[in-house]
Amino acid sequence: MKAGWLRAAGPLLGLLCVWSLFALTAGSKFMSWSNQELMLLQTAVVGTAAVGATWIIVSGGIDLSVGANIALSSMVGAWLLRDGHGFVVAASGSIATGAAVGWLIGALVVGHLVRALLTAATAALLRYAAHAIGVGEPWAAMVGAAGGAGTWWAMRRLPWRLPLSPFIVTLGLWGALRGLAKGLGGQQPIYFEADDTLRAVMQPGPLLPPGVWVMLGTAAIAALLLKRSVFGRHTVALGSSRDTARLCGVDLGRTELSVYVLGCGCAGIAAVMQTSFLSMGDPMTGQGYELKAIAAAVIGGASLTGGEGAIFGTLLGALIMTVVDNGCTKLELDNWVQEVVTGAIIVGAVALDRWRQSRAS
Repeated sequence: MKAGWLRAAGPLLGLLCVWSLFALTAGSKFMSWSNQELMLLQTAVVGTAAVGATWIIVSGGIDLSVGANIALSSMVGAWLLRDGHGFVVAASGSIATGAAVGWLIGALVVGHLVRALLTAATAALLRYAAHAIGVGEPWAAMVGAAGGAGTWWAMRRLPWRLPLSPFIVTLGLWGALRGLAKGLGGQQPIYFEADDTLRAVMQPGPLLPPGVWVMLGTAAIAALLLKRSVFGRHTVALGSSRDTARLCGVDLGRTELSVYVLGCGCAGIAAVMQTSFLSMGDPMTGQGYELKAIAAAVIGGASLTGGEGAIFGTLLGALIMTVVDNGCTKLELDNWVQEVVTGAIIVGAVALDRWRQSRAS
């Protein structure tokens, strides 16, 4: 009981210690309310992405493409805004892009390589054909998505499978998605006329910035699903023991695919906030976010071997990473010092995970 309480309270105690350390050393320039709001805004992007990463880690998987996914999804949203579409369409495009990346990762991990490639090819061809006859975005994209979904459904009984390692799949997409983000903007950022709704997402609010509420809302829904839904229980079972989950009747392929769609959809939500924060689409944004998201999840109580994770612990882990970055900046430490400290935190998080496993066994 005591050990469980300490484990649950550990991320909060760590956050209080780190914040107090910088409050004592950096003084008022760190403790000011404007700086607290800035740290919350900076945490909103990584924290939202880390919520999705927690689901993936709990299922026994990993996602090294989070940062590149945020960059691509942000570029898609900026591209739609530049073409005159409103906030709702642009935000939907970013979230859909993130979820589509998750579908691709899940399909490759589950083993539907041929099915995924044919689905993607059909979607791309139909989108191109819709453009050729004068259909504009986002309708052309919807035509392509519908055609791709139809192809995926038609090939549902394809027997041939080639499961791939999540590490290899997401490592490959880490570079591929970044390349697509650069290609979408011609290796340049995408600028657009400022949208008032988009700008307001990452601006200070009466109590908390709207982006922080989005992060908290996303975390609350994710936590509720993980703890209270059948899908959440299947996800935990999948990460704990695939063989046991299979014997209990869990559809491993469908569950794993759904987890990656949900997890990467959170990266799409994070991309909307990143676009608001930058007021442009930047193909180079999000670099290193994948490591921060994984570290935040592990600090918050997730096990890299799967089967364990705490959503709100993840948010505390993400906030710890932000406090360290911000505190180092306020102390005017060189950038390389911040990078060394961040690397040490990531190594420490993995060591903590290994220690927790050894204690449990």
